[in-house]
Amino acid sequence: MKKQAIAAGFVLLSFMLPLKASAASFSKFYVFGDSLSDTGNVFAATGGLVAPTTAIPQDPPYFQGRFSNQQVWVDYLGDQLGLTPSPYITLNPAIPNQGINFAVGGASSGQGNAVVPNAPLPGVLEQVGLLTQPILQANQKLDPNALYAVWGGANDYVFGQATNTTQTVQNLSDAVGLLASSGAKNILVFNLPDLGKIPLALATGQSNNLTALTNEHNKELAEELDKFSNNPDLNLISVDVSSLFNQIQVNPGEFGFQNATNPCVVGNFQTIISVCSQPNDYLFYDSVHPTTNAHKLIADAALAAIEAKSVPEPAINLGILALGAFGAVGVLKRQQKRSLLVSAGRVVDAQLSHTTVEN
Repeated sequence: MKKQAIAAGFVLLSFMLPLKASAASFSKFYVFGDSLSDTGNVFAATGGLVAPTTAIPQDPPYFQGRFSNQQVWVDYLGDQLGLTPSPYITLNPAIPNQGINFAVGGASSGQGNAVVPNAPLPGVLEQVGLLTQPILQANQKLDPNALYAVWGGANDYVFGQATNTTQTVQNLSDAVGLLASSGAKNILVFNLPDLGKIPLALATGQSNNLTALTNEHNKELAEELDKFSNNPDLNLISVDVSSLFNQIQVNPGEFGFQNATNPCVVGNFQTIISVCSQPNDYLFYDSVHPTTNAHKLIADAALAAIEAKSVPEPAINLGILALGAFGAVGVLKRQQKRSLLVSAGRVVDAQLSHTTVEN
């Protein structure tokens, strides 16, 4: 909680600085989510900065606090945007002038952690509160030129025993609403891949139930997000991870994967039995998390969605606007070709055994 208080202070300071963003760039990058988006928060919270081989996730075989074999989508998209959000638990006295990553492995959609219930680790809605509360208390507004990303819900279903989607979707909708009412203009929101197809679900007989919950979740989330469409000042950007993963799992070879069913890592975060020699041949690194190539594909999908929703400066004429839209389609096609030729891959999440702090 001390770290959260420190983070809140840095958040306030960072937003008191004048920042501007052009139509082609964002001033900062803020992330709220679970292990799919965590770039080191759980790792730091479990002593990874001192003893990486006993932290969660263990390094090696996991990569520098990521729940994957290398970088995750936050890293890849950040590289494209020229922004590196700082994990909130590891913030130092320097102002995080490129944004903050609040995502925590195992995070529930609302409050707390579905994997480690007694840990002082914030859920997705709580993470948004860590950012907005000090800003609102100081009568400030969130940076309208920053990009805010919200992705969660999987832990509620896989580890949190949620039997319906109502509260989970409402939590995510509330997170988006809180950001928007606090001044955020550009909000990226991800749906869920089919949780019934993750290795953990296949191994434990949960596939049918998790697939049904995923489908209902994505349907209700789309309906909730549509309610924000009457706000002309809000640039709400949806990323369809569900369709992306379905395409990968139907034709894994076209995306460079040889195995879209089994995990590379056998075991859990405390007892790793074996690790495959070629992780990027696999869609899944462990029983719930994708490999870095899958994360790259997620980042590509997010960037394409951003470009498709980009709005030129008011002075730009409609001809340029049309050209920009056409260019975005071209980018999508080029990215798909590159993915097919190079052997990319990425996406999905949830979290591991309830004895670990993250999915």
